Amino acid sequence: MFNLDTSLPAELAPLSWLIGVWEGTGVVHYDDAGTTREHEFGQRVSFSHDGLPYLNYSSTTWILDESLTPLNAEAGYWRLHRPSQPGDPGPGMLPGVGDRPYPSAEAVETLRTSRGDFEIEVALIHPGGVSELYLGTVDGPRIDLQTDAVMRSASAKEYAAATRLYGLVDNRLLWAWDIAALGNDLRTHASGTLTRVD
Repeated sequence: MFNLDTSLPAELAPLSWLIGVWEGTGVVHYDDAGTTREHEFGQRVSFSHDGLPYLNYSSTTWILDESLTPLNAEAGYWRLHRPSQPGDPGPGMLPGVGDRPYPSAEAVETLRTSRGDFEIEVALIHPGGVSELYLGTVDGPRIDLQTDAVMRSASAKEYAAATRLYGLVDNRLLWAWDIAALGNDLRTHASGTLTRVD
C-alpha cells in the first residue's frame, strides 16, 4: 500500500507514485556490432523529495554473479517541465522572490497538456563522465522519456542518445532503456522489474 506524503509539494503529485525505495532485477541485452552482450543484474532505486518541486533520484546496480560485482550508478532530479518563475530558487543558491509557483493541485492542473499528460524533465549523471537531459511525459502511472541532450567528458565512452519507459503495473515498477552508443543506432539495452521495499 502506498501512502501519500502530506508534505509533498503540489507539483510532485503527478510523479508521487515513484516515491520510495525500489529493489529488483533486470537484464541487459545489447547487440553491439553483431555481438550480443547479455547479463542479469540487481538494482536498488530511490526517489525522494526535500520539500522542493523535484524528486531526488539514485540508482545502483550489480551483476548477479557470486561476488555481486558493482555495475553502474546514476543520480539526478525529476520534475515537471515548465518555465521558471520568480518564486523558484536559483540560479545557484539564490532564494526565490515572492511566493512559490503552483502551490495547489488546481494550479498544477494548469500545466496539463491538451493530450491530458504532464511534460517532465529528468537530469541524470553517470560516474563514467556522461550527463543526460531527458524530456518526456507522465500520464498516470506511465513515463516516456527521450534524451534532449547528452554531454560526455573526454574520458567517457561513446554514448549519443537514449529513451526510457517507466510504468507502474500491479504495484511493480517496470522500466526499459534503449541507447545509441558505441557507434550503434538506438536499440534495446536493458529492462527491469522493481518492487517497493519501504
